[in-house]
Amino acid sequence: MLYRLEQSVTLLLLSIFSRSQQLNKNIINEEGLLQVDDLVQRYTHSCSWFLGPFYHLVRLFHPDYVKPLLMAPASITVKDELIYGHLRPWLGQSLLLCNGEEWSRRRRLLTPAFHFDILKNYVTKFNTSTNIMHDKWRHLVAKGTTNVEMFDHVTLMTLDSLLKCAFSYNSNCQWSASEYVSALVELSDLIIDRRQKILHHWDWFYWKTQQGKQFRKALNVVHRYMCDNNDEDGQGLTDEEIQAEANTFMFAGHDTTASAICWTLYNLARHGHYQEQCRQEVMDLMQGRDRHEIEWEDLSNLPFTTMCIRESLRLHSPVQAVTRKYTQDIALPEDRTVPKGAISLVSIYGTHHNPAVWTNPHEFHPLRFDPTNTAGRASHAFIPFSSGPRNCIGQKFALAELRVVVALTLLRFRLTLGVNPQLGSRSGGVRRLPQLVLRAEGGLWLQLEPLIPHNLEECQDE
Repeated sequence: MLYRLEQSVTLLLLSIFSRSQQLNKNIINEEGLLQVDDLVQRYTHSCSWFLGPFYHLVRLFHPDYVKPLLMAPASITVKDELIYGHLRPWLGQSLLLCNGEEWSRRRRLLTPAFHFDILKNYVTKFNTSTNIMHDKWRHLVAKGTTNVEMFDHVTLMTLDSLLKCAFSYNSNCQWSASEYVSALVELSDLIIDRRQKILHHWDWFYWKTQQGKQFRKALNVVHRYMCDNNDEDGQGLTDEEIQAEANTFMFAGHDTTASAICWTLYNLARHGHYQEQCRQEVMDLMQGRDRHEIEWEDLSNLPFTTMCIRESLRLHSPVQAVTRKYTQDIALPEDRTVPKGAISLVSIYGTHHNPAVWTNPHEFHPLRFDPTNTAGRASHAFIPFSSGPRNCIGQKFALAELRVVVALTLLRFRLTLGVNPQLGSRSGGVRRLPQLVLRAEGGLWLQLEPLIPHNLEECQDE
């Protein structure tokens, strides 16, 4: 009798795990995003959400409900372990994961690294890394390959750029294979895989699995690389803290920016008239110059291109959601409350696609961000970098790199929708893939047409 009872309990647990695993898989694909659209349409501002029997979340997707959570003091805000815990072996107690006074200390020490005076020096490096990527594209076109998968190229470019900016290190990763780059990609894939498998959420189980062993191996490569290349000037941080922040900067910086660049180029490829308008804006800016290089002062002189970038960040935000827990109750509109300790999932995607907030939210319409159209908009209607005290510390860095890369790309290439070789279909039917950042199933393929012969452009040194 006892044996049968144990069998029944085991089968019940396996059934729960199986259903939970399938539910997780459905969340991170195109259907998962369509499901969010349905939730937003049905509930307008928020709802409860259960992941199997283990996790209960409050999902929020309206500016009026999102704002109290994101603007809550950092002293009562905690990063939950459900979403962020799997990153801890990689990123340690970094700014992304720590809480309370420790977070305040680190934020204070790291903020000067993103001051405008520092960012100015990075623009040259953005140009250099973009030039390398464009040289690769010219080589491909010269050999007859005009159909290119964007994420492969752009991700290497943003990684190359970050290594130059953060460590003054010329990795040559855009041209040659890198053990570090491979390990970064593998860690990201393994984290997504772990999130989909409920049993893998427990460390004692995960580290015994093949995936857990692969994770440790890739982790050793990344940590060894950081130890070898870190800057010794930690400005008040210990060696361990410097390594944690360096890992976080590489993790959070290159993939998110690459996603934003790829989707911006994709949206402009889909809307040729907007692409031409951006290109003309860049050409006007370059008029009379000997060198085709974007300078710091140029970034504020690309208003329409910036509108297109912002609209792409709304429509295809690299990060789809952020989660928080709070050490006290948080009051919401209409006498609602998020209880102390509950996991709050702030849906960036849901907020950006909420028809109660945005007219025709699934359409690409850059003029939404014309200053004449933003006056009456809720402050938290557009939150691609989150908001409040725990917003993205690197958002100015990302926006600067976005403008440089997009401007130079449109100056040198005309983009149209490409064909996914596996599907034999054009990228207009792309299926979104929300992983650590928003990607596309089977890649994001665009067709390249060079506009400026390479021999007419000056070689641009770093």
